Amino acid sequence: MFDLVTVSNFTIDLIISPQIVNPSPTLGGPPTYVSLVARQLGSKVAVISKVGKDFSKEYILWLKANNIDLSGLKLVKEAWTTRFILKYKNGKRQLQLRNRAPTIFPEDVPNSLNAKIIHISPVTNEVAKETVDRLRTLTDLLSLDPQGFVRKFDNKGKVHLKKWKNLAILEKIDIFKSTSEEMRAVIGLSNLRLAMRKIHELGVKVVLVTKGAKGSALFFEEKFYDIPLYRPKILLDPTGAGDTLIGAFLAEYVKGENPVWCACVGAGAASVKIESIGSTLLGGKEEIYKRAAKIFKKV
Repeated sequence: MFDLVTVSNFTIDLIISPQIVNPSPTLGGPPTYVSLVARQLGSKVAVISKVGKDFSKEYILWLKANNIDLSGLKLVKEAWTTRFILKYKNGKRQLQLRNRAPTIFPEDVPNSLNAKIIHISPVTNEVAKETVDRLRTLTDLLSLDPQGFVRKFDNKGKVHLKKWKNLAILEKIDIFKSTSEEMRAVIGLSNLRLAMRKIHELGVKVVLVTKGAKGSALFFEEKFYDIPLYRPKILLDPTGAGDTLIGAFLAEYVKGENPVWCACVGAGAASVKIESIGSTLLGGKEEIYKRAAKIFKKV
């Protein structure tokens, strides 16, 4: 039995930023960031993902060394791993797709999968609807970050938001997390609270929306909560902050913690992530909880 299984393709990211002197490819994607922080918080984690022939043995060894179960990882020898170029300038990010790994189909999900929470987080629309249907039958709690469902790519690979037309998937989801920009693409409403309530009306129990420098918003049991931002000591690299936030949230939620506390732990973990480059998460569990406690007092 796993506490948390992430369904999404790994990425290899080239992060270009004024804070990074010598950019080099780094392991990324939701399977990395979600799993890493959840593992640090004590969860037993696994991934279901597809990668290509360029996914190095060093990545596999590093993931295993961090106690991330890779029994659901499939290497497709004729394919390439999903790759992004991420350019940061003046607080804004430009995302460019270079390669896309294959789609994750129902047959890619192990028959023996047993998880308390399954988190679906496509980055290039790589999780088929039929896969979502199958995952729903394998767990009591299904979580979704729709980021990859609302992305479209032009002929140069640049990423733009598009309207999501498969809202029926939300009827199968218990926990929903997105950015405020993605929320508009998902539900078509500019008023954040109305959009969150609409998501809830479609069947989602807990709705969590990140708002950048404005922190995040939480809705459950007919109540809204504003979760303030924890100011990091230094801002080196925001890549993976959202995935880190939901990973920490789910790691606490699976323990039976109140969603408000879970969101504060998520915010604390995201602030720790921002202080490091790539998939290195410094600070540890104690620092995350320390920051979460300070955030909790300000909710």
